[in-house]
Parts: sequence; C-alpha cells; structure tokens
Amino acid sequence: MTKQQNSTLGALMAGLKNTAIRWIKIVHPISLIPIFSRSCVWKGRIVPSSFINPSSTLIPCFMMLVLLIHSGCTKNRMFWEGTTAIGSCKTGEIIPVPEKSSMILTGGGHNLWENRDGFFFAWNKVSGDLDLQCDIEWIGTGSHAHRKAGCMIRQDLSEDAAYADAVIHGDGLISLQYREKKGGPTLEIQSQIRAPATLLLKRRGNIHSLYLSRDGEPYQPAGAMRVDLQEPVYAGLLVCSHDSTVSESAMFSNVRFENPGQVPDTARVLESTLEVMELETRSRRMVLREKNHFEAPNWSRDGSLLYYNSKGRIYTIPVQGGTSRLLDTGALDACNNDHGLSPDGAWLAVSHNTDTGSKIYVLPGSGGQPRLVTDKAPSYWHGWSPDGKRLAYCAERGGEFDIYDIPVEGGKERRLTRAPGLDDGPDYSPDGKTIFLNSERTGRMHIWRIDADGSNPVQMTSDEAYGDWFPHPSPDGRWIVFLSYDASVKGHPPEQIVHLRLMPAGGGPAETLAVLYGGQGTINVPSWSPDSRYFAFVSYNRVQRDSHAEK
Repeated sequence: MTKQQNSTLGALMAGLKNTAIRWIKIVHPISLIPIFSRSCVWKGRIVPSSFINPSSTLIPCFMMLVLLIHSGCTKNRMFWEGTTAIGSCKTGEIIPVPEKSSMILTGGGHNLWENRDGFFFAWNKVSGDLDLQCDIEWIGTGSHAHRKAGCMIRQDLSEDAAYADAVIHGDGLISLQYREKKGGPTLEIQSQIRAPATLLLKRRGNIHSLYLSRDGEPYQPAGAMRVDLQEPVYAGLLVCSHDSTVSESAMFSNVRFENPGQVPDTARVLESTLEVMELETRSRRMVLREKNHFEAPNWSRDGSLLYYNSKGRIYTIPVQGGTSRLLDTGALDACNNDHGLSPDGAWLAVSHNTDTGSKIYVLPGSGGQPRLVTDKAPSYWHGWSPDGKRLAYCAERGGEFDIYDIPVEGGKERRLTRAPGLDDGPDYSPDGKTIFLNSERTGRMHIWRIDADGSNPVQMTSDEAYGDWFPHPSPDGRWIVFLSYDASVKGHPPEQIVHLRLMPAGGGPAETLAVLYGGQGTINVPSWSPDSRYFAFVSYNRVQRDSHAEK
C-alpha cells in the first residue's frame, strides 16, 4: 500500500470514527466513547488505545454509519457534541427516532425565565452566524402550559448565562426569549402565530431573529433582538418541563443546523425586507426581500401597490409580491424616504435632494414630470391634508426644525410649531382637524398632536423608556402606529432594535406590535392600507455578501 493510499484510508477511518462518536453521543453521552479515545480507563488504569482490538472500534463505526445514512441524519443534523442538564434540571436524555428522521428530548427544569434557568440542552460549541431550524411535537398531555421546547444560542452552560432562544410552549405560544447579560432578567417577544409551526432561529452577528413557517409556506419574520454574545457560543435544542420534579418529552424533526462561521463586517451587506402587518391578527408577511437598501413604503389608494424608495428612485410593487417597477420621476434621481400619495391617488409628493438641500415636488401618481412646490431647503414632506390642498412637512429655517404647511399649488409656507428642539413627522388626522407629529420639546422625543393651524399642542406619549417617532393615523381614525427607539438612542438612526407601537388615536396605553432591526427607513411616512386593516414597513438585517438570498 502506498503512502497516499495509507493516508487516504487513515482519513476515512478517522472520519468514520468521528461520525460514530457523534451518533453514540445521542444515545448516551458518556457510554462507549472511551473505546474511540486515544486512551481509555481499564480497571482503574489508563490503557493506550493500541491495546484495544481494532475491531471493537471499526465494527461500531460501520454500524453507526449505516444507521446514520439510513435515517437521513446527515441532512437533519441529528448529532450533538454534548448534552447538559442545566440548573434545576437534574437529568435528561436524547433518543434518536430513525424511522421518522427525528429525535426525542426528555428533561426537567423549573423554567427558562427571570435570572436563572433549568432545562435540558443538546448542544454544539460553535462561532459565527447560525441557522437553527426544527419542528416540535409534544409527547403526552404534559403537566404545565408553560413547558418549553425549542432551539437556543447561549453564551455558556451556567444557569444565568446570556442567551436567545425560540421556543414553543405547552399551550402553543411561540416566543423569542432572550437574556441580554449574565444574571439579567429574561425578556420575550411573543408571536401571534401559534404552534404547530416550523421554528427558524437566525444569528447574524449579534442580531438574533425568529422566523416561522406553517404548512410549508415561506418563512415570516416574528421578531428580532440584539444579544451581544462572545465567541464561541453553545447552540442546539432544549426542553424544559417548567417543574423540576417531573420530566417532559418533545419530538424534534426537520432539524437543520447550519453554521457558516464567523463573517467579518466587511463581508456583510444590508438586506431589506418589505413587510405587511395585518392589524387584527398582528401577523407579518414578506412582500420583498433583497440585498439592497430600500425604505419607507406607501400604500396606493386602490390597495394594489406599495411605493418605496431605493438609491434615489421610487419603485412600485404589487402588495402580494412580484416584480418591482421603476416609477418615472423625470429628472428627480435623488429622492429620499419622504414621499406619499394624495388622498385621491392622483399625485405623489416626493422630497428630492438638491445642491441646497431637500425640496418637495409633486408628480402624477402613475409617474411623470415633477413640479417644485417648496423653494426653500431643506424641506421634508410628511403629510397630505385630506382635501388634497395642503402639504405638511418638516423644515429647517434659521437653525430650527419645525412643522410647516404649504398649498400644494405652491405659495407662501406657514410655520405651525415654534417650540425649542426638533419637531418632525407631521401627518394629518383623517378629518383634517389635527396633525400628529413627534417633538422633543420636553427634552425627549414623544408623540404630540396639534390643531391644523398649529394651536393647542397635546402630548400623546410619555413613556420615558422610549423615544417615539413618525406617528401615522389609520384612515378610519381609530389608531396611531409609530416607531419607538430605546431612550438611549439619539435621533432616528438606521440599524437599531426598534419597536413598532400602536395606540388609540384619542390617546391611551401603547401596545408593541413588533420588535425588529430597523429605524430610519422603517416607517418614515404614511403606510396604512386604505381599509385600515394593514400597514407596511421595512425591516433590515446584515447578511453575508456572497451568500444565497435569505429565506
């Protein structure tokens, strides 16, 4: 046998051996593995592996390999480097179900919540980007509605470690849970989609996102959160009984574990996703996803199209998805994300960057030659009056940003606000009597309401945990949707964890509809559907430049 043949055979044996080891770990993490080690313990003494009959290693290797291939485990990633009973969980096991290309996890633990956890965990130790996918079916009726099973990315195996997970509860609730720092509280983003559904937990840098699919349909975003985890991390599957005195079992199938590895920031590009949310169900649906920067969707007045801007131009796309179409905006090739249609849909107002700053133009809603409305710059459009006669906008004059309006035919602008600090994002109520805006006149950005002539200011939000931007009243006059940053964020920058929130138009507590990676460009302009049942927005991600399109 040549040296090359001997080397090839040795590599093959090593591969078979490693494959068998990983398979055996599923059945019993601590049994049989010494057989394949460089040395093993025999009657209290360390015995070199050379003293062991090679057949005792090769036969199990081949048996395990045949079983592995037969069960489809190479596709479904039914192997793990280790299993750990964490915290109050005292025991657990993982059992393959080859005939179903599945596995059963059984474990206990008091909970995955607050500042410490108890659960059973099957894991791989990895670094970099990750995709963890699985379908989950509970075995038995269970003893607690809040038992949990799912996939997790965790800093370490201590009970109070930082983590992000995607879990299905015993009662069908699906949520993205996370602990931002060691020993900190557990938080969650609850999905409106309930089990059964396929879970997909994505890690891209330090952004952890949950996607869900039902009945084989395309994945839909369900939430995103930033959790700063240092490399390497522990990633895998979990089960928690929510009662440390009992064990629960769940079957995991359709398991996919992909680890492209560490991706430098220079190898990432921005990925934009145009989404629609249904107000009644709070469900999200993707319309367009591209490795391209686009922003600020508007809804056409007949409900069939969405308008958005990208690289200085305006595009339309059918609401149900399809092919984008470049809108004819004449010589305007530097449009920003402040644009929107007139109440009758006949005209489109756009803000266009000129040599002296942004100016407002109007052009036919179906495309055509633009006409300048504001001579002064910078001016950023935000709202049409319901009668279609006036435009409301944010403008800087003399170093102060305030709210102005102007006849759509052009003429003299009227200043509506004079409070110190930035006033921005004006949008008319459906009856035209009031204008909603965001203002930092109190020292923090909140939502305000003024009469259409600028009088009678009323503060609408006051939660000091948030900075609130871009309020948009629904066409039926019932709701205001707006964007909220963490209070520590200054301005309205891009690529932040933000909350889309909803409040009654007359005032009252605000509800979080979605948590996502976004900010500037997400919902700068009016984007309600004409029937007030939906609104559109854009979320973002940072993905590998040369990877296939995210799914």
